[in-house]
This record gives sequence, structure tokens and C-alpha cells, in this order.
Amino acid sequence: MALIEIRELEKRFNDQRVLAGVNLDVDAGEIKVVMGPSGCGKSTLLRCLNRLVEPTSGTIHFDGQEVTGPAVDVRLLRQKIGFVFQQFALYRHLSVLDNVTLGLRKLQKMRKPDAEEKAVAQLQRLGMAAHKDKFPAEISGGQRQRVALARALAMDPAMIVLDEPTSALDPVMCREVGELIRQLNSEGVTMLCVTHDIDLAQAISDKAVFLNQGIVKAEAPFELLVSHDDAVTRDFFNRTKG
Repeated sequence: MALIEIRELEKRFNDQRVLAGVNLDVDAGEIKVVMGPSGCGKSTLLRCLNRLVEPTSGTIHFDGQEVTGPAVDVRLLRQKIGFVFQQFALYRHLSVLDNVTLGLRKLQKMRKPDAEEKAVAQLQRLGMAAHKDKFPAEISGGQRQRVALARALAMDPAMIVLDEPTSALDPVMCREVGELIRQLNSEGVTMLCVTHDIDLAQAISDKAVFLNQGIVKAEAPFELLVSHDDAVTRDFFNRTKG
């Protein structure tokens, strides 16, 4: 069953059409990766899902409900669709624990002790509880990525979207994040991930979406994409693999 249904999604920035009619489904419990050349609209697509960017036209249904209308509670929507940013977006002046509890206290109005208990549980889940009193500058990039995931998971989202989760990491940490994403998916977390990293994409998902010039050109397992009928798709995945 589709948790996210995107139909004819378009986004324009002035005269530039970044998304030109995207159609895409994400089923509950799956990991789907989105790949494509720079500037093809990958990050814009993610940001449209929880209205960090307002779509120009088209529809997005999340868990059966249209989410692009004016009556939608955007703050509630953003709690249900967790977002893990490319550069982690942690507050440098807050500890790891305070970064994770912030949304719980401000959005869900939880009491500080309850928020901290829930945050520590998520940090423990991701192997970061021992670092709860440190600041972002005192932990590694891979650890900051874990904190960003803990912050998203603490809100009990129905799904998580990840924007280039390994772009700032070395190869060892990239593998670690891939294993972590797989672990979370095995626990039932639905994920949509934008990445340029073919190794990560193959490690976490059996198929990829190829986005180019603002539309979905192909969606298939990797072994089919490298021999796809569409030459642009075929060339992209063969070049990426090399």
C-alpha cells in the first residue's frame, strides 16, 4: 500500500521549472532511492513532501490524505515526515540530548523529563546515548548523522526522508550509515532517500528512481537500469558505476 502518492508534481522558481510533472509512489515499509544528475530536482522533491518548499501544482497524498492544500496542519505533517538534512542541521550551541529533545518539547509540548527519556531511548537505539552531553563539534560526521536520525525518529514519524545522507562522510562512515538505514528499515521505518552514492543506493534498496529534467525517467532494479532502453538512463547508471 502506498504511503506517499505523488501525481504530476510541478515546482517553478520564477521562470525555472525544477519539477516538471513527477509521478512517484512510496510503499509503507520500503526504502526507495532517488538518483539523477545535479540540478534535476531531487532535493526539491523531498522538500515538497513536508512543504519546506511549496509545490506549484500537482498533488501529494500522504497516508491517504492530500497534503498540499491550505487547510493542512504543516507542523503536524512535518512531525509525520521526518527530514534528515544533507549537513545534519544540528544546533551547534545545543548538546546532543537537547538537539533531540527540542522538537519534542516545542512541537509536542512534552515535559522536559519525558522528552529526555524518549530522546535517550532513541540515542540508545542508535548507539549514541554515551555522547548525549557532547556538542555537535565534539563528535564525528557519522555520529552527527546518527543524532540527526535520532531527532527525526523521536517524533514517531510515519516515514523519514534523507537528503544525501553520506555526502559529508568518508567511505567507512558511508558504510556505517548504510547499515544503520537498513537496520531501521528492518524495524519497519519507511524511507525515501536522495543520494548520488551508487554504493549506498545498492546497499539499502533493490531499485532506484532516476529523476532527470524534473520528471521520473525510470524506476527499476539496478541491474535493469544499467541496460535500460532509455539511453540517458543507461548512460547515467553506467557512468555512476564506473
